[in-house]
Amino acid sequence: MNIRSLTRGDGVVIGAAVVLFIASFLNLTSAPSCSGQFCPSVDAPNAWDSLSLLMSMYLAGIIGAVLVVVGRSLPQPKKVAGLDLTQFGVAFTVFAAWTAFWTIIDAHGSGAGMILGLIATLALAAAAVASPLVGALKAPLMGTPSPAAPQPYGYPGAPQPAGGYGYPGAQQPYAAQPGDPSLGGQPGAQAQPFGAQAPAADVNKDSQAQPAAAAPAGDFAPFWFAVPVARPLYAEDGSPTPIAELAPGTWYLAVDQRGPGLVAQTQDGRRGVLQDTTGIQRG
Repeated sequence: MNIRSLTRGDGVVIGAAVVLFIASFLNLTSAPSCSGQFCPSVDAPNAWDSLSLLMSMYLAGIIGAVLVVVGRSLPQPKKVAGLDLTQFGVAFTVFAAWTAFWTIIDAHGSGAGMILGLIATLALAAAAVASPLVGALKAPLMGTPSPAAPQPYGYPGAPQPAGGYGYPGAQQPYAAQPGDPSLGGQPGAQAQPFGAQAPAADVNKDSQAQPAAAAPAGDFAPFWFAVPVARPLYAEDGSPTPIAELAPGTWYLAVDQRGPGLVAQTQDGRRGVLQDTTGIQRG
């Protein structure tokens, strides 16, 4: 599970499930108004005294919330009978809200447990359904940490950052720097922003130079990048099924460019195409 892939909508789902669990211990009915010594003693039950209501409303909502959060946190969707966990979870939350609505209408004097349970199930179902649709709820629950500024390649006395694969500046045999002649770059060349065209060669300088001495325009230099939100990584053969999910807060290596997208490599060595490069942060 990737906690950083959770959205604000998932946070609302988790909060509503906690409120629903608390409401299950509160009274389902309100005490009748009575005064005097002849008032009967009233033992107000809670949800745990009614197995049918507990299962169909309170536990159904909590189970639905767990399925929604777990289903959206997994890098690969888990399917049961053709439906993934998130779809099962949404169905559970809607069923819990429907049960709570008709139960409170049919009740004679609803207590705090029933009223709070209705509010929690309605909020739970609304957040579960609207999270993939509303932009404010699709925002990440946890912000992406700002990476440390990388040191220039070969800077004398520059501290080497700790950590292996997945950190900008870690020495990798395939992470060529723009100015490293041993890895195919030109000495003194400046790194270009992603998507920028390489500068045209000056025809007036050193017309006798060998053609192989200058790198052709459009050469791709591998670089580290991070995504602002969780994004799918598709197979290089064009398959529509994602092979992995790039998570915010983790550095990935871009090894090639595929049209408007990037060919990225994950920490476990898998390679795929990142089609949406909007807002990526270079290391």
